[in-house]
Amino acid sequence: MTGTLITVAPTGAEAAKAEVPALPVTLPELVETARGCQAAGASMIHVHIRDAAAQPTLDLGLLRETVAALRDASELVVQLSTGGAVTDPFADRLRVLTAEPDMGSCSMGTVNFGDEVFHNPWRLIVDLHTQAQQYGVVLEYEIFDLGHLWSLERLLDQHGLPAGGHVHVDLVMGVPGGMPGTAEALVAAVAAMRNLPAGSTFSATGIGRTTLPVMFSALAAGGHLRVGMEDTRSYAKGEPVESNAQLVARAAALARLAQRPPLSPAAARELLGVTR
Repeated sequence: MTGTLITVAPTGAEAAKAEVPALPVTLPELVETARGCQAAGASMIHVHIRDAAAQPTLDLGLLRETVAALRDASELVVQLSTGGAVTDPFADRLRVLTAEPDMGSCSMGTVNFGDEVFHNPWRLIVDLHTQAQQYGVVLEYEIFDLGHLWSLERLLDQHGLPAGGHVHVDLVMGVPGGMPGTAEALVAAVAAMRNLPAGSTFSATGIGRTTLPVMFSALAAGGHLRVGMEDTRSYAKGEPVESNAQLVARAAALARLAQRPPLSPAAARELLGVTR
């Protein structure tokens, strides 16, 4: 790899605006975040949206409005989360694909999520994969534990490559209930990817205090990075994150130190097979 794909996940579905005032929850805040993060080195944005009360929602009209606004405001690859909140119905999560994003996420298995359970049964995974193929939406496969990589092998074997033909996974590390955010766990996950199609790539996400260990390990292993206030709200011990752009700028600086500077949005589209 000669460059680094940096994804920003600015909002998520867990943090409350009242507790994290810097969290972007309105469309103008998301648009401003996209512009700032692109300037700081991001090439993709992973999007959860909120309603007028700042609560997580999968409202289709709001999703479409968000995709259009982000495309107008930036060159970032727009990836909508099909995970939503842990309480969202499967039908609503599938409908996200009809908002016509560049990409969607596809979580590859059920996992304990703190005190909650993030349900991703096999039938839902197959429906997300095959419907994304039909709509021409490129998928990023979210991996919370090593067994999810075996499930991805099974999915590709039974139902073919995703739209765009390239397999890209995001190793989500440090979730209470999933794999730990350690160098050892990342090495094990990369080793478990050996049976995926040739040329498959990965990003890594470190939740909370695992952010830095995961970033260092991912860069050393030839992977890409996801950062953002969805995943961490502390920049350092006792120091709250000021903005998503602050996190992107740190990731970009580390990528440059590793002599793998941030990819442009155009280069990211080429890597991922995004043609929309």
